Amino acid sequence: MELGSITHFLQDKNILVIGATGFLAKVFVEKILRVQPNVKKLYLLLRATDAKSATTRLHNEIIEKDLFRLLKENLGANFNTFVSQKLTLVPGDISQEDLNLKDSVLREEIRNQTNVIINFAATTNFRERYDVALGINTFGVKHVLSFAKTCIDLEVLVHVSTAYVCGEGKGLILEDPYQLGVSLNGISGLDIDVEKKVVEEKLNMLQEEGASEKEIKMAMRDLGMERATQFGWPNTYVFTKAMGEMLVGTVKENMSVVIVRPTIVLSTYREPFPGWIEGVRTIDNYFVAYGKGKLKCFLGDLDVVCDVIPADMVVNAILVAMVAHANHPCDIIYHVGSSVSNPVTYLKFEDYIYRYFTAKPYINTDGKRVKIGKLTILHNMDSFHRYMFIRYVLPAKGLELVNAAFCQYFEHKCRDINRKIKIVMQLVEVFKPYCFFNGVFDNMNTEKLLIAAKQGGVEMDLFYFDPKMIDWEDYFMNIHFPALVKYAFK
Repeated sequence: MELGSITHFLQDKNILVIGATGFLAKVFVEKILRVQPNVKKLYLLLRATDAKSATTRLHNEIIEKDLFRLLKENLGANFNTFVSQKLTLVPGDISQEDLNLKDSVLREEIRNQTNVIINFAATTNFRERYDVALGINTFGVKHVLSFAKTCIDLEVLVHVSTAYVCGEGKGLILEDPYQLGVSLNGISGLDIDVEKKVVEEKLNMLQEEGASEKEIKMAMRDLGMERATQFGWPNTYVFTKAMGEMLVGTVKENMSVVIVRPTIVLSTYREPFPGWIEGVRTIDNYFVAYGKGKLKCFLGDLDVVCDVIPADMVVNAILVAMVAHANHPCDIIYHVGSSVSNPVTYLKFEDYIYRYFTAKPYINTDGKRVKIGKLTILHNMDSFHRYMFIRYVLPAKGLELVNAAFCQYFEHKCRDINRKIKIVMQLVEVFKPYCFFNGVFDNMNTEKLLIAAKQGGVEMDLFYFDPKMIDWEDYFMNIHFPALVKYAFK
């Protein structure tokens, strides 16, 4: 690896940012504009039909976010001019060939001038429609790589994946690639082109039967989960992301391609300021529900390590990896997480969140303080069913059901239980694999990158990504939970 000043590398560079409205992508764009104003151009590929809709998305989903407030303060009245000079909007769609770039002049400009491509684009919904997830998370990768091959001055391509492409892995999960057609459970027959045909045939059948849009949506969601579990993945998201990674190895040829696999991404640790976050993400669903007084129990193993990492550290690792592998044909994978270097368990989360919301209770829409209590810990699905039955079903159905086989009753009579219970059940089914996840993510490559960065002249005060520097208690109590209340409790 040849490293040096990251800011120097970024000077006069043209960078294509794909999936620019995503959480990490926004942090990436802000970081570059703030630390290297002499970057030549950031091409922002947004899923949009035309320039007008792309401009609307730029302002509503990127520039107007609180994330950019420091940059606005630094530039003052020059902010809008600076942004218009540095950012070029690219309406497109990676699920289509040639990224669906309809402006031929802009398409050729990007091909002739782009030095770096960063692919953040993904649909992260665990139960996404299979046709949508396959188009973006899998074939979208193929389309990005195919387009990258036509960029004459391309130095490196970074593909942002997820550490959880490992499914429900156990033990030390290595920074290894996934081979084309190899399933997690040993079941043969995984063929990405066949998956595309399965989707097309299902859609054609549904349309011939006159299915409504809602029925098609639900059928596509079910199909994704069915295909994922058939080959050993717990949900559609990680299944389609894993297949996307498989395509990298077969399509990249002699390009320099870096795969970055973040774990669970949380609010910023330090830059542009501590605690910026957008939306409710994975483990944050539990934190928000608990703080609002809606979560009374937790299904999982409190001794399990939950791998979390602040967003700015992920972006810094991406930037350093980008520089390290520019102009050096490679295919290397980096886990960016904390489970090996600085592990934190669900037991710690339980302690932190109870103390925080006891000291600073959430004020609900009625102006009343939400009183929270200790969570009831459930260690398996049987105990969860029993708890839910006693807490919710019995009061509704009467004591005559006490002697019923209540676990079986709960499962078979779920349709008769109120909507609240259904939502809880869905949440449990989606997150259950991660609440009992017994793996930790090897970060040997990332550690080597960190060492090379420290020895190679990287500005580590700006591009820090060592999770060992985090005091988790301080981070959650003083940064992350306040950020959730500010940005996500809406």
